[in-house]
Amino acid sequence: MNEPIRVLITDDHFIVRQGLRLVLNTADDVELLGEAENGEEALQMASEQQPQVILMDLRMPIMDGLTAIEQLRASHPHIAVIILTTYNEDEMMLRGLKLGARGYLLKDTDRDTLLDTIRAAARGESLFKPEILERAFAAEEANKPLINRTAQDSSIDLTPRELEVLRSAATGERNKEIAYRLDISARTVKAHLTSVYNKLGVDSRGAAIAIAAQKGWLD
Repeated sequence: MNEPIRVLITDDHFIVRQGLRLVLNTADDVELLGEAENGEEALQMASEQQPQVILMDLRMPIMDGLTAIEQLRASHPHIAVIILTTYNEDEMMLRGLKLGARGYLLKDTDRDTLLDTIRAAARGESLFKPEILERAFAAEEANKPLINRTAQDSSIDLTPRELEVLRSAATGERNKEIAYRLDISARTVKAHLTSVYNKLGVDSRGAAIAIAAQKGWLD
């Protein structure tokens, strides 16, 4: 029998932590290690307890979620971070994804989505809702100078196969699942994703999917 997924909750609101705790305790394949009230506590608990997945709020006292994500990426890159966000935190959510977060969850998400996202993160995969990413990136893109956007777009040229693999990854498919459906090897899928990361100037699946959503490539 597989070991349960070790999860740490980080949120400064007790009611949010309580709700997440109640849901996680219903899953046999998830073990809740503890709860942190800010990023500083999360970093300390991450070092002591070595969770596989951390659910991370963004707005917290003492140390915010973005700072914690950045420090976790440097000190514990093997830990998958899932952002806990609300509908008015689009810009912060995108910054977190660019810093290396594996995915995001709305705080009022349903049980199945919560558990599926945690399981995907523990496997090294990501689950995203492209429509939310598109909306968030639209807000960010509106604040960029047009000349910068044009230069950025013209420098990226994904092959049809790379785009197909990236779109599949955005739906939450694992490399083996993508390989099976496209009738190619898992190694080839990984090579395509690596090429996509290099072309987009990112080093994570989440950041690549976020940029793809921004550019409307996931439609």
